[in-house]
Amino acid sequence: MPMLLYNVTSILEESIAEEWLQWMQEEHIPKVMETGKFVSYRLLRVLDSPNEGVTYCAQYVAENIGEYLEYRDSYAHALQAEALEKFQQRALAFRTLMEYIA
Repeated sequence: MPMLLYNVTSILEESIAEEWLQWMQEEHIPKVMETGKFVSYRLLRVLDSPNEGVTYCAQYVAENIGEYLEYRDSYAHALQAEALEKFQQRALAFRTLMEYIA
C-alpha cells in the first residue's frame, strides 16, 4: 500500500503568525502525532504564496489510507475545532490528501 501525505495549508493574518507558529510546534502538532496515526511530520513556510498574510504547510505522513481515515474520523474534528476557537477568522486552513508516487 502506498504511503500518504496529509497536507494542511494555513493562511494567517500577519498579526498572529508568531503565536500560531508557537502553538503549532508546542501544542497542535504534538497532539496530532500523539494519535499514533502518522509516522512523521514537517512544518514548512510558503515563500511564494499568492495570498496575503503568512502561509504555512503542516505535512503528516500516514502509512496507509486506514491510518488516515482513523485520524479523520476519530480525531480531526476536535483538533480542528481547537484551532478555530483559538484563531477564529484570523486563520484559514485547507486540507489535501496526496499519495506518494516516487
